[in-house]
Amino acid sequence: MSRYTEQEGRSLGLSGWVQNTRRGSVIGQIQGAAGKVDQMKDWLRNVGSPSSRIDRAVFSNERDLKEPELKGFKTRH
Repeated sequence: MSRYTEQEGRSLGLSGWVQNTRRGSVIGQIQGAAGKVDQMKDWLRNVGSPSSRIDRAVFSNERDLKEPELKGFKTRH
């Protein structure tokens, strides 16, 4: 899922990263305009990659930033 998530994040102009876990889930961090972050969250909840099965999406540690702390959107391994 990471490749598709990375692609979606970039298309929305977001900064951050995603990483597949050994448990079959995906973790990450997303930064950007609130509306774009909301769009990404909706995509993660309802669309995801073509081969993914989405059981649930949990978002935590949300906060407002004046400027993004990360640059670009990438997959971590």
